[in-house]
Amino acid sequence: MDLKQILTDIARAIVDTPDAVMVTETVDGDNIEFVLTVAEDDTGMVIGRHGRIAKAIRQVMKAAANTCGKHVTIEIQ
Repeated sequence: MDLKQILTDIARAIVDTPDAVMVTETVDGDNIEFVLTVAEDDTGMVIGRHGRIAKAIRQVMKAAANTCGKHVTIEIQ
């Protein structure tokens, strides 16, 4: 399962400028850290009111990572 592609697809579905979405991945054993970078105007859309959308994205990614036996952290820039 390609977790990076899943995160990219989720982010592109939310933002107004899907071409500006970039995901960088850092792997350290079973720990994977993703840095999600979107256009400056789209940052609010990805975070959502009181961080609800960001929280939902993190929950979906953690569920997907659990199927692979991995631990995921996501940072939004």
